[in-house]
Amino acid sequence: MATARYQHTGTPTQMTRFDDIYSRPDPRAYFGALGALGYRTPHHAQRVFRSLLPLAGLPGVSGRRADGQDGGPRATVLDICCSYGINAALLNHRVTLEELYERYTSPQAARLTTAELIESDRAYYAARRRPDAVPVIGLDISGPAIAYGCAAGLLDEGFAENLEDGPPGPALHRATRGTRLITVTGGASFLSARTFRPLLEGRREPPWVAAFVLRTGSYRNISDGLASMGLTTEKDTARTYPQRRFTDADEQRYAVAAVSAAGDDPRGKETDGCFHTALHLTRPAAQAVARPLHVLLRDG
Repeated sequence: MATARYQHTGTPTQMTRFDDIYSRPDPRAYFGALGALGYRTPHHAQRVFRSLLPLAGLPGVSGRRADGQDGGPRATVLDICCSYGINAALLNHRVTLEELYERYTSPQAARLTTAELIESDRAYYAARRRPDAVPVIGLDISGPAIAYGCAAGLLDEGFAENLEDGPPGPALHRATRGTRLITVTGGASFLSARTFRPLLEGRREPPWVAAFVLRTGSYRNISDGLASMGLTTEKDTARTYPQRRFTDADEQRYAVAAVSAAGDDPRGKETDGCFHTALHLTRPAAQAVARPLHVLLRDG
């Protein structure tokens, strides 16, 4: 969710702040607040990320084992601004976002302590684990959210670090050596290339970066920063993805004006009451030429 958890690097936003829901010890407040607004980005991303993952691992890595037992680094997904591991829950388990809203806002969940909820979650997700599940590493500045994602078994590893302020620690750098796909479903507006460059530099096969970006902002500061590394960013111009409903008329007016200022058309999207995101995919230029984004999405 794109909120003011990170220092904004571009035009200041006028979005409603949801900072407090990321500092809780478990995701019940997250699902309660965002469910009331119909937040849907992880739902849209679930299918896209699952279709991109094997494609991101194809060039030059055939034969490499996903678990790293062949001597190479373990193939992983890195979810930036992962909060409580929601993308990992959807990517690796037979669950829907709607089912998670029902689970975490239920009277039964409300009666549990955080420790009891974690115990229940471990069993819940273990029973629904997909056979093609992939290791997911989480990165977020919220220590409580990272701790929950790891304790519930959603994140294989988690790191509460802000790469806008400094380089990744040694453990994070080691853990991401085999990352094939970096995912972002919220927070892109508050990031710059500073977060991504140290995770991509020096990699013989840099991972792809798939980000759902609010149309109220620009992804240019990130894409331009990665272009110097020989990486090309493509934007899916064929469709947009509803993010959530506006909290009030002021937020809608801001969004309509910001989208228009960015050169996009808010009619039928922001004018109809919801923020919308667009998918951006960054990868080596040669791969983008060989199989453009619209081809990947069509085939997927």
